[in-house]
Amino acid sequence: MSAGGLHHVELRTADLRAAVGSWGWLLETLGYEPFQQWDHGRSWRLGSLYVVLESAPVPGTHDRRQPGLSHLAFHAGDAATVERIWAEAPEHGWSRLYEDRHPFAGGPDHRAAFLEDAERFKVELVAD
Repeated sequence: MSAGGLHHVELRTADLRAAVGSWGWLLETLGYEPFQQWDHGRSWRLGSLYVVLESAPVPGTHDRRQPGLSHLAFHAGDAATVERIWAEAPEHGWSRLYEDRHPFAGGPDHRAAFLEDAERFKVELVAD
């Protein structure tokens, strides 16, 4: 592995069951495969990178607008794939963000879909 490359991303969730439903669908749609499973967590892997969902040991809420992590951005394939994910996302627990500016909410030369899960974790799905 190259120094500086991400090894894994770990997200703490208040509702593991709901998060597995929405994040599992999204990650598997993007090509990740189920990797690990334990009582309080799950992970999915793509190449050497894996994403972990784990039950938060302390109660509270996440707000991407406060100091901390704003969002995760994923390469999502071609424009048609991004549009398909955008269309199907609400059926899997995701809300669409910036609908009035979709698919160019990131600027006129940046085609992407922006989604938010029930806990307000935001993802950006970038088209090639």
